[in-house]
Amino acid sequence: MSATSIPVVTLSDYLTGGEAARAAFVRAFGDALHEFGFVSVRGHDIEPAHIQGAYSAVREFFALDLDAKKRTTIAGSGGNRGYVAFGAEHAKDRKVGDMKEFFHLGRELPDLGPGGANAFPAELPRFETATRTLFADLERVAGTLLEALAVYFGAPAGTFTEMTVGGNSILRLIHYPPLREAFVPGALRAAEHEDINLITLLCESTAAGLEILTRDGRWLAVEAPPGHIVVDSGDMMQLLTNGKLPATTHRVVNPPSSADDLPRYSMPFFVHPYPSCPLAPLPFCVSDAYPAKYEATTAQGYLEKRLRELGLL
Repeated sequence: MSATSIPVVTLSDYLTGGEAARAAFVRAFGDALHEFGFVSVRGHDIEPAHIQGAYSAVREFFALDLDAKKRTTIAGSGGNRGYVAFGAEHAKDRKVGDMKEFFHLGRELPDLGPGGANAFPAELPRFETATRTLFADLERVAGTLLEALAVYFGAPAGTFTEMTVGGNSILRLIHYPPLREAFVPGALRAAEHEDINLITLLCESTAAGLEILTRDGRWLAVEAPPGHIVVDSGDMMQLLTNGKLPATTHRVVNPPSSADDLPRYSMPFFVHPYPSCPLAPLPFCVSDAYPAKYEATTAQGYLEKRLRELGLL
């Protein structure tokens, strides 16, 4: 029987549960990423006010005029920080840009030059506070989830979290305008793609539209209801686990009718390793039956390759 929704797990089982509850969470979480690439996580400890406060600030930012938004664009960053204009990013192997604009923030990484700097709108002083608060919340939850994945593989608990110390993780704040204001023929709000990073944490959305491509080739609608965070595994995790946690293709489709043609906001948190982190299939995911099928690289090298494919670098 085909699945009609992604699995749901409860993170508080791992945070405060007994040994059996923790083990059950680890198994369910890892199996969900293995089978679907996506899982909905409830029972996290992020304050709802932090999520809604960030959304409020995000709406204010995208309501600014274009010149004000462009003042936070960071030249030479490859879109890795600051404002990225509508249509500038396209999916791999597509020519038409996605119908979205977005803003990136991350930790300060001076060694990366413009790609490791931040710029915030002077007109909205609370924007930086609200988004940095959410960044810290999501980074904390991501660390717990990465620890659980290491346990899933029977590896040391810090296997994945240690890769993220000083990492180039990004909070992406996205605005999808109504199509009546910004329709591009042949474009989607976000065309089919896989995420670049280790895992992505997606806060509850403001409108429907996210779909994933299931293993049996169906597009399945996914929603992040209040109190849930949708988590998916990215290309870097696929590489490290030698394909045992595949990156799943997903997209954001256009509103189906004029009644649904509303602005959509989204706040995915992309968890990245530190830039010089070596990426190669981990020994516990390689065997004679499953030889390594990905070439070794570094996190920054892989990121730059993908940014070029997306038209941002």
